[in-house]
Amino acid sequence: MAFADNLKQLPKVSHLAALQLIDGAGNVIATIENKPGQAGSLAVYNHLAQLYGAITAEAAKKGLELYAEHTVDAQAHPGKHPNIDRLVTLVTEGGQLRVKQVFAAGDMA
Repeated sequence: MAFADNLKQLPKVSHLAALQLIDGAGNVIATIENKPGQAGSLAVYNHLAQLYGAITAEAAKKGLELYAEHTVDAQAHPGKHPNIDRLVTLVTEGGQLRVKQVFAAGDMA
């Protein structure tokens, strides 16, 4: 299934302004915002966090499946898709990232 089709199956993220990705030391290593060019990644990462509780190697594998044709492009062009590159790194090197939701109203959970 294509990425656009996969996105249609994921929970909506209109209530989110962003997601913060937090490493094991408690540092925010990335923020995925709800804006054009990042909204698809926001939906994927949010879905993975809901399913797995964190972005683990197992969650990352599922994420790479969801990104579909973009995963192939990311592997051919490292650096072009940093949100996919991050998942590839988790699959190959292990580890996990916690996800903190930033709600559109400005509240955080």
